[in-house]
Formats: sequence, structure tokens, C-alpha cells
Amino acid sequence: MANPADIVPFAKLTGIEIQTLEKDRVVGTLTVRSEICNIASGPAASIHGGALMTFADALGAFGAFQNLPEGCEASTTSESKTNFLSHAPIGSVLTGEAVPLKVGKRLSVWQTKITREDGELVAVVTQSQIYL
Repeated sequence: MANPADIVPFAKLTGIEIQTLEKDRVVGTLTVRSEICNIASGPAASIHGGALMTFADALGAFGAFQNLPEGCEASTTSESKTNFLSHAPIGSVLTGEAVPLKVGKRLSVWQTKITREDGELVAVVTQSQIYL
């Protein structure tokens, strides 16, 4: 499968890789690099919250796109809430899994859980996507 994130410039810049792209589940990975951290080196270096939000937003948006109602061409995020639960140091490979909580005719709501390789939950994001 070609990486769908390659057609979204910001997702590509961030380094998001999509492994699973289905109507009811999107899974991707993101390797934590110094360029997406709040501090570039040292023991406090960890992924920036905005990078985590970007990761989750992209996964939810790809899922919403898989569920576009007839006559709609795209979706956009209308609301997003993030709970930051743990750190992710440089070199970590994060996995995000987005699943729909509701898919309607005008709106879908997605929840994304982001974990480290050791299974530690890093963030939970809930977002709403409006169909355009």
C-alpha cells in the first residue's frame, strides 16, 4: 500500500506512516525525531504535543475520508481534544490507532490512542470531522 500520508504535506513532513486504512480502523506509526520534539536533545527531549495532535488528526482524517457520504468531497476537523498521558523520547516509535465512535451523514467522531513500543499509552485524542 502506498503511504496515504504522502499526499498530505504536513503529515509527510512529520513522518507519519500508515499501516492500516479501513472504514472502521486506521493504524499508523510515527518515529520520534529531534525535529518534532519540544527539546532537541538530552534526557528531557520528548515529542512535542503538537506533533502528537498532528499524528492523531491525520489518522482520524484518513478514517473520515474512508467514510465520505455520497456527494461529499472532503472532511475537516471541527473539534479536537487531547489527553497527554506520558512522554515519548527521541527514537521511540509510536503507534496510533483511530476508530470511529460515530459515523453520520454530516459528521464523524474518531478516537485515537497513541502508544509507545512498550505499550505505554502516550495520548488519547477525540476529534470531530465535518463532511464538506
